[in-house]
Amino acid sequence: MTTSYRQELEKYRDIDEDKLLGELSPEELAQLDLELQEMDPENIMLPAGLRQRDQTKKSPTGPLDRDALMQHLEKQALEVKEREDLVPFTGEKKGKPFIPKNPKREIPKEEQITLEPELEEALANATDAEMCDIAAILGMYTLMSNKQYYDAICSGNITNTEGINSVVQPDKYKPVPDEPPNPTNVEETLAKIKSNDKDLKEVNLNNIKDIPIQTLKEICEAMKSNTHVNKLSLVATRSNDPVANAVAEMLKENKTLQSLNIESNFITSAGMMEVIKAMKQNNTLTELKVDNQCQRLGDSVEMEMAAMLENCPSIIRFGYHFTQQGPRARASIAITKNNELRRKQKKT
Repeated sequence: MTTSYRQELEKYRDIDEDKLLGELSPEELAQLDLELQEMDPENIMLPAGLRQRDQTKKSPTGPLDRDALMQHLEKQALEVKEREDLVPFTGEKKGKPFIPKNPKREIPKEEQITLEPELEEALANATDAEMCDIAAILGMYTLMSNKQYYDAICSGNITNTEGINSVVQPDKYKPVPDEPPNPTNVEETLAKIKSNDKDLKEVNLNNIKDIPIQTLKEICEAMKSNTHVNKLSLVATRSNDPVANAVAEMLKENKTLQSLNIESNFITSAGMMEVIKAMKQNNTLTELKVDNQCQRLGDSVEMEMAAMLENCPSIIRFGYHFTQQGPRARASIAITKNNELRRKQKKT
């Protein structure tokens, strides 16, 4: 499309198309038709109907009837004869038949093993299970699965009858049922802790995920003055640093608790550091488990743990997987020393 015609279109953009064409002179119409013929058919930005001029001279015979058109096309397709194959199929096989390059090797006579007639007869009549036992006794474990081999070795009777050269199959999966939900009533337990109930010796709130943080802090606050609970477990209760701070304050005042488990929670290195430092003021706790938190606690916390175990002889069981060799070695030595000291105290 030339520049002159483009300018004309810009001038008459808001004018009706029929009115615009009616105002054009015959020379302008001829120029327009010539320019339309010069449209680029390779321009993919134009619609298909505008890539070339209209070459259809016939006038429409009527409205489009799609069903009639489809019937006409199907009829025409059925009337056209199929093209004959250039080479007719005769069923003749061409080429040479396949012959394997390595046929089954026959064992030479000098390599054949001959047994006594009694053994030959016994092996010929042996069942697959008996062959498995014989192979296991002779140490031919490659001819059977591990299960068959150990069954034949460990049992005096033939127990595995899968057969020799059988497909190795894994043991059947035995589903392990999920643990039942924790039936502990949190509110009732909190009331008993506050009242210092003498029958309440252990508090197990493991895997109860809907305990509010405020309730957990209240439990730790009530444990400060409790003189009967000797075991407290808060595993997988979504405890965080505020709960850890409450636990640290409880450890400073409680003189009865012997076992504390706060594993599998969301306590960070800052909260864990408070718990570890609070152990300096506690000499009754014998077991402390703090492993499997939401994030790595860090080297400084592990060093503080090792120092705590060295300075707290009451701790004889500590649950944590150290990532550094130095604190791990110090903690192991300290736990061994604390257990030896406890053993000597029991003797005296």
